[in-house]
Amino acid sequence: MTNLHLERMELREIELPLKSPFETSFGCTTRRRILIVRVFDKTGASGYGECVASEGPFYNHETVDTAWLITAKYVGPLLTKAQVETAGEVNAALAPIRGNQMAKGGVEAIWDLEAKIAARPLWQHLGGVRDEINCGVSIGLQETVETLIDKVAHELDSGYQRIKLKIKPGKDVQLVEVVRARFPDITLSVDANSAYSLNGDLSVVKQFDQYNLLMIEQPLAPGDLVDHAKLQREIKTPICLDESIVSLADARHANELGSCRIINIKLGRVGGHTEVRLIQAYAVKHGIPVWCGGMLETGIGRAHNIALSTLPGFTLPGDVSASARYWDEDIIEPPVTVSRQGTIKVPTTPGIGYEVNEARIEALTVRRETVRLGA
Repeated sequence: MTNLHLERMELREIELPLKSPFETSFGCTTRRRILIVRVFDKTGASGYGECVASEGPFYNHETVDTAWLITAKYVGPLLTKAQVETAGEVNAALAPIRGNQMAKGGVEAIWDLEAKIAARPLWQHLGGVRDEINCGVSIGLQETVETLIDKVAHELDSGYQRIKLKIKPGKDVQLVEVVRARFPDITLSVDANSAYSLNGDLSVVKQFDQYNLLMIEQPLAPGDLVDHAKLQREIKTPICLDESIVSLADARHANELGSCRIINIKLGRVGGHTEVRLIQAYAVKHGIPVWCGGMLETGIGRAHNIALSTLPGFTLPGDVSASARYWDEDIIEPPVTVSRQGTIKVPTTPGIGYEVNEARIEALTVRRETVRLGA
């Protein structure tokens, strides 16, 4: 394969309103500030990536603003110094940067660039094994139980194979009880986004065992693998870790401690496709089911998620849903759609497989910066 000759990186921040508010245990989002990364090769080819950092440091320590700073001031110079020639070299080149995985993940635009130069779909370039992926949805906290039931019914009618409910103290067991009573046979899970503690909430979390859940996602603090292990021994429901897993080492530690039985893999949270594949390979070796979580991505991030969801081991429906669930108009063409059977057909054109609507991105851009990558 032809070596890359990186020339420059273009950063853009766009603002995109959600169709409806999305509430979790750590806040409510109505509009997204999104960092789009475009990497250019000296041949004129380019690839797109998306940094999924949020507006505030509540999901993790990163924000759009910190990611912008890290990408422009540190990522660019490190890529230049390393004279990166393949996408697989990016992870090692950026290793001197502690943390800041979402900033690193945005630069995985280089994988899209490399796949386009190789004239291969990104999912095949990554080693994917399926041309169709199974989809679930994440439903945010709602103002009323009736609204929640209506939302669940709508998503099931749309074909989605798994329903995930966001929960927090005071809005948890009773919601699951009502949804399970109304929909006794659906695949159902809950996501706490670290809202509980082992000492204060064990009796509440234990109650979920009676509702036949696929999993309870990230019930406790992100860094606390020990308490998650203690909790998993106390409950029958499988724990799935999200915020806790930012690297292969975290996945290994969680497995060895018995902190979880399932892992949610997010491209941005673990710092890019190389780390995704390391975690995925470890999970396959040790029989741990994995799936792809979502971060309210635009179509660019969603396309990367579709590609990684084709890898071996991604056996559970992910949070990769249709563009229309979140946006009146996405920034890719065509928008991502989900079949009535709750699946997405993986695109077969080179790179991420979708055309980026550059005119729409231009209209939505609120700031931009160009970072030189050539020596």
